[in-house]
This record gives sequence, structure tokens and C-alpha cells, in this order.
Amino acid sequence: MTLTPELKVGREFTLEPVNKLALKPILNAFNEDPESAYAALPWLDKNKEIRQQIRDMLFDVEAQENLDEIHFWSIIDEQTRDFIGLIGLGDELQLLHSNYNLGYWVRSKYRRQGITIRCVNTILQWLSSRDKFFRIEITVHPHNDAGLATAASVCQGWDGEVVEEFIGIEIGNRTVPHRIHIIDINRGGDS
Repeated sequence: MTLTPELKVGREFTLEPVNKLALKPILNAFNEDPESAYAALPWLDKNKEIRQQIRDMLFDVEAQENLDEIHFWSIIDEQTRDFIGLIGLGDELQLLHSNYNLGYWVRSKYRRQGITIRCVNTILQWLSSRDKFFRIEITVHPHNDAGLATAASVCQGWDGEVVEEFIGIEIGNRTVPHRIHIIDINRGGDS
């Protein structure tokens, strides 16, 4: 069992384990830019109440906090205590031998500042500190240029690779092709 830890991202940001107290900041951020939230959180159903869907997600995350199967954080600005976004290691996997799928969503006013990359690096460093092999997937829609750039940067920094074939992912009752990036952490020898 490994609890989701609080992680410091330099002196500017903290990754706080997500819990039900994050509901209001997440809803406020959602209301600022619903379309980016739907793109980043494809499990959200536009035909259902958002508050209930996010509440259910937070309940599920808290219920699994001791299992080491998922880890989700709120990104918090240390100085202002602003909610910047969500980042997490989930269990929606596309490849057989993967441990986690890395996903993130950052509020529009905090984008293009390198925050996501710094948070991802902090999470991957945490995984590296554990004595275990992890395979991380980053799944990106091929038209999401910012997401592709972020995934490519993470792969470059962590010696990752891109799966050449597109992978079809079910979103809203249709299959949508995605590009998958893979990062191996604590790979020993021929693991």
C-alpha cells in the first residue's frame, strides 16, 4: 500500500492529494473553460450534471487512496493557494503491461508556463524513488498540439518513446484515434 503523497514542485507549487474538498475549486475551474475540461477529462458526459460527475470521481479517488492503483493531485499555487488544475496517475490503460495513465488538466490562465512539465517531472521523480518498475502511458489526441508537445517533452526528458500506431479510444460512444507515449521508470536490464 502506498498513499498518494503531497509533493512539492519547487517553491512555487504543491501537489496535494485530491479529496472531496477539491469539488468547489474544480467546478469553478470547469466553469471558466468547459470545453478544455471536456477535452482533458473525456469521461465527463455533457448530458449529465457536471457537479455529480466530479463528486463521484472525487469519491472514487478517495475510496482508492490506499490501493496504489491511482494517484490524483490538485495543483496548488503556494503563494496564492489558487487551484491550478488536476494531474494524476489513473488506471484507464491501453497497453497490456502499463501501470498508470498520466493525465492532467490546467486552468487556461496557467497554461504555457511550464507548470505541467514541472509537475509531471515531480511525479515521475517520486515514482523513481520507489523500488519498483513502472510503465506510464500518456495518451494524446493527435490534434492536441499542446498535449503532443508536452508528451514529447516528457518523453525526451525521461527517455520515453512514442507508439507508432494510433490507438482507438472509446469516447462518447465513438472510437477516437490517439497517440500513446510510454515512459518506463526504474527499468532494470531487459525488464
